[in-house]
Amino acid sequence: MNPLTNPFAPGAGTPPPELAGRDHIISATNIAIQRNMACRPAQSLMLVGLRGVGKTVLLNEMIQITEKYGAISSFFEVDTNGPLAHTVITTLRTVLLRLDSSGISGSVKRGLRVLKGFAASVRIRYGDFDISIPDLDMEVGTADSGVLSKDLADLFVVVGETARAKKTSVVILIDEIHNFLKEEIGPLIMAIHHTNGRQLPILVIGAGLPSMIRLSSETKSYAERLFEYCDVGPLDETAIRQALVEPAKRLNVNDEVITSVKEHTKGYPYFLPEWGYQLWMTAECSPIMRNDLVIAQVSVKERLDRGFFLSRLERITHPERRYLQAIAGLGSGPDYRSGGIAMAMGKKTSQLGAIRESLITKGMIYSPSYGYVTFTVPQFDDFLRRTELKQLSPWR
Repeated sequence: MNPLTNPFAPGAGTPPPELAGRDHIISATNIAIQRNMACRPAQSLMLVGLRGVGKTVLLNEMIQITEKYGAISSFFEVDTNGPLAHTVITTLRTVLLRLDSSGISGSVKRGLRVLKGFAASVRIRYGDFDISIPDLDMEVGTADSGVLSKDLADLFVVVGETARAKKTSVVILIDEIHNFLKEEIGPLIMAIHHTNGRQLPILVIGAGLPSMIRLSSETKSYAERLFEYCDVGPLDETAIRQALVEPAKRLNVNDEVITSVKEHTKGYPYFLPEWGYQLWMTAECSPIMRNDLVIAQVSVKERLDRGFFLSRLERITHPERRYLQAIAGLGSGPDYRSGGIAMAMGKKTSQLGAIRESLITKGMIYSPSYGYVTFTVPQFDDFLRRTELKQLSPWR
């Protein structure tokens, strides 16, 4: 069929033509933002799920929801090399200036003075680049103690008070939130706790791997009460049909094809646009039938191997690769006992601790419970079992 009219565009973070199976999360977002704008109690949201389930797509959708209600949104992705303090300064500077686009009012001026003091206290500087804040004096005694947990809480309160004075809300959206260091998660949670206690209109929406649930609760015991954790998982058959058929309403898709796509993708959203794209390119006309699927499957597997799976191994060392292959050799999981992995490698569990932690830091695996690990990438175990990596990449 005509490639110019193909409704599917597979890619990381690319909005799908049909956002299927996420109505409950969208509804929760609408309610939380409206309550927050009215200075009523509202839990911040935490989207948790494996890679490729559409967390970034949902965050982008939430930006549109935020701005629909006239709130101020700010989105950033956590860089493993970027400290929380630097990210906060650049983010809240933009937020404060957007709160008063027609000119810097008294409440915004105070917010910027406090932010300037916060920046000075943590001495954030990258090379020759300094954080630029309007020509205002620092406010002494607020958010400038040099203690991140106290200063960040004070800073969030001031920004929340500024938003309330402007009769709006601030929504901070954080992607890859699991990349924050453990000692940074605590101050962020404490800051949210302080603004909640004062019913200030500032809301945080984070997205990260399932390990965030355990990490946040271990850092602050009250974290589970601050967030509404939204499980972003595989789609059911109804949602799969909606994701494939709705974007191409003029086509008929054979039920056998829908069932087969469900089996191949396990309902993971990143795989569905890839299948939709290849089925469209393979089929000569409507309806899409079983023989179209058989042909498309070859292209889907090749593209996923090279574009989705293999790229995950770029920063992996040889010992880490052996660890991942040992996991895959234990079967389909979903969870793998650390002792079983060590036994498969002929090692003691204690000898593999550094490798395990490095792979967790790199986002390749996470620990769903004590003594167990699992892959963060859907079907990665199957990829490792069926693929000779050295034949697909020059990487060693």
